[in-house]
Amino acid sequence: MPKLTRKLIEGLLPGVTEACVWDTGVTGFGVRVRPSGAKTYVLMYRVGGKQRKHTLGPVSPAYPLEEARERAAEMVRGLRDGHDPQVQKVQERTALTVSELLDHYLADGPALKPNKKLSSWNTDRSVFASHVRPLLGRRLARDLTPLDIAKFQMDVAEGKTAKDVKTGPRRRSRVTGGRTVASMTTAVLAAAFQFGVDTGRLTKNPARGVKLLKRGRRERFLSEREVAVLGEALTEIEAEDPRQSVMADAVRLLILTGCRKSEILTLRWAWVDGDHACLRLPDSKTGAKVVPLADTALKLLARRSKASGAVSSRADGDAGEPRTPRSPYVLPAMKGDGHYVGLPHAWEKVKARADVIARRRAAEAGEDPDLLRSLRDVRLHDLRHSFASFAIADGASLFMVGKVLGHKQARTTEVYAHLSDDPLKRLADRTGSRIAAAMQL
Repeated sequence: MPKLTRKLIEGLLPGVTEACVWDTGVTGFGVRVRPSGAKTYVLMYRVGGKQRKHTLGPVSPAYPLEEARERAAEMVRGLRDGHDPQVQKVQERTALTVSELLDHYLADGPALKPNKKLSSWNTDRSVFASHVRPLLGRRLARDLTPLDIAKFQMDVAEGKTAKDVKTGPRRRSRVTGGRTVASMTTAVLAAAFQFGVDTGRLTKNPARGVKLLKRGRRERFLSEREVAVLGEALTEIEAEDPRQSVMADAVRLLILTGCRKSEILTLRWAWVDGDHACLRLPDSKTGAKVVPLADTALKLLARRSKASGAVSSRADGDAGEPRTPRSPYVLPAMKGDGHYVGLPHAWEKVKARADVIARRRAAEAGEDPDLLRSLRDVRLHDLRHSFASFAIADGASLFMVGKVLGHKQARTTEVYAHLSDDPLKRLADRTGSRIAAAMQL
């Protein structure tokens, strides 16, 4: 049996059947010649008493004999350590890409996480499509390292996945980056990798141990003066166009209840318990919850109830038989049978109007309008924050505020902890004054 050389391989001619010529340098290494004339490097070996043939690649100038022989020698050495090249080949062929892993996670994950809300799964799907698939989708999930995930996080933070796409008439899809988005996306990706580990699709979670970027906590609390001008802006807009009453009441309910936007916009009359002055929400971000209603909120609901034809016992004080409401929603859509959805767009106009009013009021009072904080950066969610800030300023404990807001975990409410400084100082002053008087200090 000759030692394979390039000249010998070039001289091999095809026969009627497949034939192999073996090398004397590396046991099991040879060249296979098919009847078609195609020549490939192969390695013949035994595992568990069974003979196997592994194809190394085609004979070509790009894959010289010396390289093929060295590769075969490496595999022979690996066989001694229990590494079967055929098994590795199957694993390579069936290895999941990150996109394929995400597909499995979105399809099968809900079975393993039955308490995770559908809205959260939809958010995950959007995050994967916007950030993960563009940057990592084609990579093999098993090949990723913690460094890859850390770099991915920084790429998202720096805006590499940001885009602004027109999706239809007067509709756009804006994807942003930033530290908060990057941190959240990396955390969601880590959950998908852990799913791969838990289901046997991966042997390790490359996101484990990767430090998440600190999310920039954006705090914006309205002052009483700012709430007043917002109220004035709502009244003006409503007077100019009565159809905007639904929008105006949506904003009022947000700040009067401390509820989330989705909880107010989807609010149904069936969930309004006027007898016990509360909203009984069957579902929310933290599950079913009861929201206590102030008298002001009840009066607002009473007005809306009469305007829509709905009756709520305490809300409008009518003891007669309830009438079927025209819409099941407290804030019905301007068109169709659904609930009102145009609040985010309208909110921009409300803030702009409130800014104008605030500057006018400041000028009337002899103040410099340029020293005012603009209301244009106030988000709808900041109305919820403001509800909490007013409650704490009035002496409410963090525990009670968390209960009203529906927080399941105390640390969620701790964002408002610094707001309790002023009430505590006033309490200390009052107590100190009494003690000083008693001691005649």
